Amino acid sequence: MSAARQLYCQQLRQFSDTLVQLQTPIKILDAIKWPREMEQRFLATGGSQLPAIDKGFYDALPLPFAPHQVQQELKQLKQNIHKTLGKQDPLGRLLVANVEQYRQVIDMLTHRGTPTFGRLSQQLYGSADNKLHGDRHTLRQLGDRLSYIFSLPAASHMNKQHPKNLDAATAVTDLSQRLGRYFHSDEMRVRLSDGIVSDAAVGGDTVKINSKAMFSQADLNVYEVHEGWVHVGTTLNGRAQPHATWLSVGSPRVAAAQEGLAVLLEMLTLSSTPGRARRISDRVTAVDMAEKGADFIEVFRYFREQDLSEKDSYRVTQRVFRGGMVAGGSCFTKDISYVRGYVENVNFIRSAIASGLPELIPMLFLGKLAIEDIPTLYLAYRDGILTAPRYLPPMFEDYSGLYAWFGFASGLGNINLKGVQRHFQRQFRILPNVEPLYAGQEETEFDSTVE
Repeated sequence: MSAARQLYCQQLRQFSDTLVQLQTPIKILDAIKWPREMEQRFLATGGSQLPAIDKGFYDALPLPFAPHQVQQELKQLKQNIHKTLGKQDPLGRLLVANVEQYRQVIDMLTHRGTPTFGRLSQQLYGSADNKLHGDRHTLRQLGDRLSYIFSLPAASHMNKQHPKNLDAATAVTDLSQRLGRYFHSDEMRVRLSDGIVSDAAVGGDTVKINSKAMFSQADLNVYEVHEGWVHVGTTLNGRAQPHATWLSVGSPRVAAAQEGLAVLLEMLTLSSTPGRARRISDRVTAVDMAEKGADFIEVFRYFREQDLSEKDSYRVTQRVFRGGMVAGGSCFTKDISYVRGYVENVNFIRSAIASGLPELIPMLFLGKLAIEDIPTLYLAYRDGILTAPRYLPPMFEDYSGLYAWFGFASGLGNINLKGVQRHFQRQFRILPNVEPLYAGQEETEFDSTVE
């Protein structure tokens, strides 16, 4: 490596480490979370009273950093990057993009419980009215279509296979063993937590399991690949970078790529369930309703009318209104990231294959990145500035199988599915009109949530 290149890498590492340090106390979900008892209070009223969450509630939850001071430090970091690396340096521009995102995040968090929070959330994460790249459909339209598919009668039959019969301690032991084998060269933890509202969440290299929840084997299958392989995996891959350590932390611009990749892994490993997939799809509908002015009760009742349980209806609604206004008009739009990101990841892989660039596919795991960053990051990898991902799921390490899978999927995409369905429905007419699977088993409520 030349002296000039060595100096560049040192400077990149210095700026990267500074960004990692500055963003450490900026924890979005912690800043907008609601008390767990709020669910009990709301359901005790039959869902007839708005949760007691307003601007005053958030003002009483001080941020663990000084907003003005961190804003100034981020502004100075941006100036230093421009001065040292130049405004046109490709990796410097990615660094600055993340710096600017954290500045917007601070603005958003200082406006919790106000209309400004919702506007800034849309700028950071997008809106349910956004259209998919290269497509005319909105995210809300896609979400509605998926919600319909995952609420068909066949889905309820399949959901009965997954009873929640594992306590939290058992879940921690099981998941620790699984992820310990996967992350063979790094320490990571799975631990019980009393401080999370969802059933599982990730913080850096730690998977947190809600100590008060019960779990199914299907839940653990999801957590292994979603929380473990993707969220922890990209954190550790980013930390292993010799110069671009900012890839170990994620600003909102990476949310769609991260959550979409996690959902894609659920699908590729057959870990997800119709109930889980429906919850992800319903989140888009909840965001769209809240964006258009529906209040908390209206969104909650909508999902009750769609035959979701009280608990599921509350939780999908609560996710969207946290940080915003329960009376409507301001919400947290991050939950569109799961569906949007899934589609974008699938289309990226398909496009990489069709363009003769399948070697770009493992770059999805390089760290916490936006998909549009990958060409720049790949060039830096080719130049020796970045290293290959340390941890890759098997199907991404040898992506010949992915090539075949997506090749077949693309080839089948032009088949007239409605015509095929009519053909088979004619054959299905001889079957009795009764529940075909798992007759007599009790209904199982599916209320687990994963961030």
